[in-house]
Amino acid sequence: MLHFCGQDKALIDSNGRIKLSPRVLNDFENNGGFEVVLHCLPEGAIGVYPEAVYLKMREGELNPTEKAASSIVYRRNLRRFGSFSQTERISAQGRVTIPQGYRDFSGIKPGAEVMIVGCEIGVEIWRLDRWTEELTKINEHMNEKANREMAKDLLLEK
Repeated sequence: MLHFCGQDKALIDSNGRIKLSPRVLNDFENNGGFEVVLHCLPEGAIGVYPEAVYLKMREGELNPTEKAASSIVYRRNLRRFGSFSQTERISAQGRVTIPQGYRDFSGIKPGAEVMIVGCEIGVEIWRLDRWTEELTKINEHMNEKANREMAKDLLLEK
């Protein structure tokens, strides 16, 4: 069965909460439960990941302490992840609270309609206009890639 796929519209309530669809709630339940990590993405969206998935995203660096001691770029990356990540719990009503700073970062206002987008390892919360822009970028990139691939094939045929 596919997990964390599809798109759903949702409203941000006056307390900064989003009600997740039953499908998304089921995906979280089947992938570690209702402890999640919120992470502000550079694209302007908010990622919502099962805690275990987030921890896997962050592992894999050999000698992180040594690297932090010697690399300003690495320390900045640690700061970005540390300051823009926070654990939350999905409520019994299926809602997750988006902290004020995260709403400010993403430009999401109370009462606004947002798009909850599956990204296979969790979901992302997008302001509708930013999601439309992101889809345009994705499609443009895929078309450019397809054109390069086709041009390469034509060169190989000669």
